[in-house]
Amino acid sequence: MEENKMTVSSPFGLHLVHLDLKGAPPKVSYLAEIFPLFHTLGANGLLIEYEDMFPYEGELKPLRAEHAYSASEIKEILNLAELHELEVIPLVQTFGHMEFVLKHQEFSHLREVEMFPNALNPHKEESLMLVSAMIDQVVALHDGLRWFHIGSDEVYYLGEGEESKQWLQKEENSIEKLCLSHMKAVASCMVSSYPEVKPIVWDDMLRGVSEETLTESGVAQLMEPMIWDYAADLDEDDKGGYSEKVKENVEKQLGLSSLEIDTFMSESSGTFPGSDIFTLVTQVCCYLKPSVDEFLERNRFVTGWFSPYHRKRRIVHPIMMHHFQPDALSLLAKWNAVMQELQAALERVFYMCTLEEWMEENVHPSFHKLQEVVDDLDKAIQAQS
Repeated sequence: MEENKMTVSSPFGLHLVHLDLKGAPPKVSYLAEIFPLFHTLGANGLLIEYEDMFPYEGELKPLRAEHAYSASEIKEILNLAELHELEVIPLVQTFGHMEFVLKHQEFSHLREVEMFPNALNPHKEESLMLVSAMIDQVVALHDGLRWFHIGSDEVYYLGEGEESKQWLQKEENSIEKLCLSHMKAVASCMVSSYPEVKPIVWDDMLRGVSEETLTESGVAQLMEPMIWDYAADLDEDDKGGYSEKVKENVEKQLGLSSLEIDTFMSESSGTFPGSDIFTLVTQVCCYLKPSVDEFLERNRFVTGWFSPYHRKRRIVHPIMMHHFQPDALSLLAKWNAVMQELQAALERVFYMCTLEEWMEENVHPSFHKLQEVVDDLDKAIQAQS
């Protein structure tokens, strides 16, 4: 989730929270908990990047993720947003970041480069028909839209497809013109179908384009650019900067004694919705994982008396065993407790696929290493008896 602000030319002064739903989308029940916090912190809008979580129908149905929101859930999200005075702006990628579309066999022929599913081929009429169909379905579920974001950031490998290479052989053509022509086509399509809705586009692909080329393209009249940047030093003194007062207010609203990372383990870990996950993840990353590495690699009784050599041959000295077995069992018990708590906390907010991925990548490797040592120790003890 990121905060994005409309450029100065926007008359509406929207302060948006970017809900990027690709990767680890939350359940609607969690959004109901977090929307009031967004409002309290000063947001008055949501930029919702649905990606594969939108309930596409018909020929677009393959785009749906396994746990995509239903149409009724989309309506619930919109009702919750309205309840908390958050204007919704949908974001549908129409150029780059099209993996969730172009990874499917049905649409793979529309890739800019055959082997990469990230960018759409801007030369094919079917490409425009595809993104128009996506936009139509999203607009249909959103009443009273004023803005619609057509994405278009990070269009990697643009110009490297075979059709683009041929097109670029003409002296008057350039990658900038190719980019602008597709953006203009998508925006024109939108304005034609929905004249009351203003298209928004990320600005990163436009930064290197000359003012003359931009003027000639006619895109300025069709869409509003939105700054795409992760820099921490944006000059925002006119729409509110990050001050000590702001920091203290955020800490109060989140229930944190400090936003500084080095205090997370020693101080309260918050009262905001999902703070239980934050606390448990912090325990896993800052305590449990390092403690397993410390035990297995730097505990002199383990490295000296129960090395891989000893474990393989089930050899353990009865006296030395008592120097590390209690620590191994205690650490394993802590892991088990945290794993169960974390699984329950994650399941409340996320879908099972997200839970399984996070646990497999961040919890299971350390836990299994520790479990294997305890199991090998039991086998060695049995072999000695």
